[in-house]
Amino acid sequence: MRAARLVAAAVITVAVTATDIFAAERPAVVVTSGKEQKFSVALQKFAGGPDAEAYREGLAAALEFSNLFRLIDRKAFLGQTTTQTLATRARIECMEWSTIGAEFFVEGALRVEGGQFVAEFGVWDLVGCERKLRRRYRQLSSADAIILAKRMADDIVEVLTGIRGVTSTELTFVSKRGGNSEIFVMDADGGNQRAATANRSINNFPSWSPSGDAIIYTSYRVENRPKLFISTRGRGKPGRILSKLSDMPQYRAVFHPDGRELAVVMTPSESTEIYRVNLNGKNLRRLTQNRSIDISPSWSPDGRRLAFVSDRSGSPQIYLMDADGSNARRLTFDGDYNTNPAWSPDGRWIAYQGRVGGQFDIWLIDPEGSVNLPLVSHPRNDESPCWSPDSRKIAFSSTRRGSADIYLIDSSGDDLRRLTRSPGDDTSPSWGPYPR
Repeated sequence: MRAARLVAAAVITVAVTATDIFAAERPAVVVTSGKEQKFSVALQKFAGGPDAEAYREGLAAALEFSNLFRLIDRKAFLGQTTTQTLATRARIECMEWSTIGAEFFVEGALRVEGGQFVAEFGVWDLVGCERKLRRRYRQLSSADAIILAKRMADDIVEVLTGIRGVTSTELTFVSKRGGNSEIFVMDADGGNQRAATANRSINNFPSWSPSGDAIIYTSYRVENRPKLFISTRGRGKPGRILSKLSDMPQYRAVFHPDGRELAVVMTPSESTEIYRVNLNGKNLRRLTQNRSIDISPSWSPDGRRLAFVSDRSGSPQIYLMDADGSNARRLTFDGDYNTNPAWSPDGRWIAYQGRVGGQFDIWLIDPEGSVNLPLVSHPRNDESPCWSPDSRKIAFSSTRRGSADIYLIDSSGDDLRRLTRSPGDDTSPSWGPYPR
């Protein structure tokens, strides 16, 4: 693996300034942007007939989505542009590929076997002239070949970087493209956008289960009050949950990393509080205890802590607490209105939307609060960040074109791309886990 070739996304120098007894200031942060060095890859057209070119284009697009690769133009190839045969050979002519600047070489073949579509490929390290990976996939039909191409690209990312790619993952979000706020799902690259709800009510705050089999969300479809619902993929019962707690409005819920519990935002009386409860509604525990508004819980990857938003200091700020509600402490001090925390899967960062100078931007802060910096800055509002499962990318909503759309950006601040282009607002993205 060549993880050592990936340079740091940002060089951060922390200069300590004086702080008063209220810790109203934090160390000044100077950020020097950097970029990850990309791998040069020679990608052959796979052997296997008329679908091979379309498959190569799909695989190339999936590799490009990772923003980790530079594909060598086929016009520069000294060797064959199409895989002739994918044999069990021990070596290839590495020099004819490394001479054109390639560091890695990908070959493959497509075929129909036993009524199934089969894609097989190999990845070669041209410096050591050794095969790093060979794998075979099966799919019921060639119509789903793009799914295999994305999974193949994610495997190539993993073998070259040590961390699996995310092209085959999905996002859920809220869309008003039909006039109502419905829950939608799309591929991580913005493809295959489709509705998950169609109840013509107000639906909001979708969030994935750790298994990826369910989405929990808030809906006003019953009694015109906020209640929690689950949409599933056939594993488990869809519909309303926590119905025994219906005496309290239920504004939002997120799954614990083990999938067996929820952090839920409810209003028992005048204040809005965060609770912890089993999926069946049992073992309800109140985590916050004050007259302020406590909302937007986000679990740490190990499930031991929660980030959340509270206005107990006078304005909405990000706080941390232990999973039992103890040891609550304020995390953010920059900006007068900080909300929607999202803990990265690797545990290193918490992304959030922060208002500085009258606009909302996407900010990053480490869980200790020692480094706090803007990731995305734009005159229009950028809101509701969420992380990809590899912690390399962040999805968020932005009004930079007028209406809100879902955008992606690398955690380095590079490779901004727009995913949705509907006539209505697209907001509140949540990134699903790796497919199983």
